[in-house]
Formats: sequence, structure tokens, C-alpha cells
Amino acid sequence: MRLLIMGPPGAGKGTQAVVVASALGIPHISTGDIFRANVSAGTPLGEEAQRYMDAGEYVPDSITNAMVRDRISHDDCNPGFLLDGYPRTLEQVNELDMMLESDGRRLDRVVELTVDTDEVVGRLLKRAQDQGRTDDTADVIRRRLEVYFDQTAPLVAVYRERGILLEVDGMGDVAEVTERVLSTLRD
Repeated sequence: MRLLIMGPPGAGKGTQAVVVASALGIPHISTGDIFRANVSAGTPLGEEAQRYMDAGEYVPDSITNAMVRDRISHDDCNPGFLLDGYPRTLEQVNELDMMLESDGRRLDRVVELTVDTDEVVGRLLKRAQDQGRTDDTADVIRRRLEVYFDQTAPLVAVYRERGILLEVDGMGDVAEVTERVLSTLRD
């Protein structure tokens, strides 16, 4: 099963991605992990990405796409995978489609974790406090959420139109949300 997990900052995507992928016996593929692995291994893509990151610039889609293409071509992804943090733009949606279609595959399901905005702001404020991140104020967090919803609304619409979007309530403890995700995927 080839899956994508989406949700706003603080929705628990990363946590759910790890647990759900493990339960399904497929690799969890996080773009953050892919970036770190390429940078630490000193791959040409990693070195190129590092130059952008060192300059404080956004890593271009071409590099991100190439890293994802490389990762999903590994044998452990033959039975499926769970993507976390990609795609983030319509251009990346199209690129992912082309990657999969070139191997006769397609995305099977997209899980969108839905959450209460006030609850997420509270979660992120607590996380910021626990990590000593004083720059994460309620206003900054709300702005990040606005940006997320503005940028991902078109992606959600695409996947909804394709009939592969599954909206799952992301509120509650980790085990409850995991059970909802797995139950929804089984239906």
C-alpha cells in the first residue's frame, strides 16, 4: 500500500506515520530524514541541498523530488511506503504521480489528520516551551497554520477528487488516533 499522511503542524503526523507504517510493515519515508541521510552520507544531492540550507534558502523542488524518487526506488518500497512531508505543492503532486506511473504504480490512499486549531496551538506552545523555543508564540503558530492550510488546500482537493482522501480525526491520544487511521485504511 502506497500512502501519504498529511496534517497541520502539531497534528501528530510524524508520530502516526512511524506507528502506522510499522503496523503495516512498510517503510516510513520522511523528507526530513531523507535530507539528513543524504547530507550525512555526502551524496551529490545531499551536498547540493546543504548549500541551500547553509544559505538559509529553500531547497528547490528538483532536489527534493530527486531524493524522494531515489528513496522510493529502493526494494523495501516495493510492497508500499508511507510518505510524510511530501508532496507539499501541486508541482510535487504531479512529480510524485510521474515517479509512480513510470513504475506502473500509483498512490493508494492519502490520510489527512484533522485537528482542532486551538488544540494544536496548545500542543505546539507546550512543545515550544518544552524545547525552549521562545520564538514560537501563539500568533506565530497560528500564522504557520494559516500558511499550511493555504498551501495544502489545493492538494487536499486533488486527492479528494481522485477519491483517495481519507479524513481521520487526529484528536486524542496516540493509540486512539492510530486505531482510527488503521481502521479507516481497512474499510
